[in-house]
Amino acid sequence: MTWYALQHKPAQGDRALAHLQNQDIVCFYPKVTVEKIRAGKRTKKLEPLFPGYLFVNLEQTDPQWAKLRSTRGVIRVVSFANKPAGIPDDVIQHVKDSLDAVAEQGGIKPGQQVELDDGPFKGISAIFQAYDGEERAIVLISFMQKQQTVKVPLSALHTKSTSRSD
Repeated sequence: MTWYALQHKPAQGDRALAHLQNQDIVCFYPKVTVEKIRAGKRTKKLEPLFPGYLFVNLEQTDPQWAKLRSTRGVIRVVSFANKPAGIPDDVIQHVKDSLDAVAEQGGIKPGQQVELDDGPFKGISAIFQAYDGEERAIVLISFMQKQQTVKVPLSALHTKSTSRSD
């Protein structure tokens, strides 16, 4: 059997997975826990590793192929030149083996460059050190020719690589 990618409708990956599993189709829908900062608070959320896609394991001669496109939540089988694109077993196995490595993706990491958006240090660049509870962070700033450790609200931080959308 070979793995194939299915594209699912927006926000219907779990629905598509449930309906495929009800048809006794072997599926793989990898998810990781992602930590994000929303409204100044850290939240963890389980999100798909490949948004919009899940994987099924079928033989080319399996009669289940006819049911795939009409399964609730499924848009299409990913194909090239009207032929379903197979994914080797070792690639899927590698993804399964690597899920632990990406499980802690998201959030701000120690040593990451941040910028302060609010308060007395507004506009100053800092280096994130650690979280201090759910709503505060400890950062390292250069102030008066010295490295200073400061506690600030998480809502006052944004990473240098992204911009805030307030």
